[in-house]
Amino acid sequence: MMDLDALSDAFPEILDGLWLTIFMWLAGSALAPLLGLAVALARRFGPAWVDRPLWAIVEVIRGTPFLVQMFLLYYGGPFIGLDLEPTTAGLLGLTIYGAAYFSEILRGGLIAVPKGHVEAALCVGLNRMQIIRRILLPEMTLLVLPASVNMFIVLLKETAVLSIVTVPELTMAVTGFGSANFAFTQAALVLALCYWSLTELSGLVGRALERRLDRFRIA
Repeated sequence: MMDLDALSDAFPEILDGLWLTIFMWLAGSALAPLLGLAVALARRFGPAWVDRPLWAIVEVIRGTPFLVQMFLLYYGGPFIGLDLEPTTAGLLGLTIYGAAYFSEILRGGLIAVPKGHVEAALCVGLNRMQIIRRILLPEMTLLVLPASVNMFIVLLKETAVLSIVTVPELTMAVTGFGSANFAFTQAALVLALCYWSLTELSGLVGRALERRLDRFRIA
C-alpha cells in the first residue's frame, strides 16, 4: 500500500515538479513549431545549399534518442564552451528536438497545399511573402493540426527525460519520493497518472480546436 502520509509530505515538491514540467512543455511546444517553421520555409523556398545541411541536421536529430541528445548537450556542451543551467539546457534540447519533427510536419503541410491556390494568388498579384502569409500558412495549419497535436503530446512525455540532466521536474520529484520511501511501484503509478492526465487534457484541447477549425477546412 502507498504511504499516504509520506506522499502528503512530498506533495509540495511533487507539485513544484508538475508546474515545472508544464512550463517546460508549454515553452517547448511554443518554441519548437516556430523553429520548425523557419526550417520548413528555408527548405521549401531556399536554395539547395541551405536545404541539404538542414536536411542532414533534421535527420540526425530525428535518428537519435532524445536521451542521448540531452547527455551530449548538457554534459558534452562544456567541452565546446556551452555551459548551460539544467533548465536552460532542458528547454533548448526540447525545442531543438521538437523543431526537427515539426519541420517535417510543416514542410509536408506546405507541399500538400493545392498548387491551384498558389497559382490563383499569383494571378491576382500577390507576392511570395503575401502568398506564404495569406494562403500557405492558414491552409497548412488546417492540414497539419492532427499531427501537430500528436507531436505536442510526444514533447510532453519527453519532458521525463529532463530528469537525467537534473531538471527538478515531475519525474525527478516523484522518483525521489519513491527512492526515499522504497515505494518504487507506487511512485511509478503516481507518475503515470500525472502524465496520462496531462495527455488526455491536451488531446481534448486538440480535438476541440479541430472541431472549431472544421468550418474553415477546404474540401
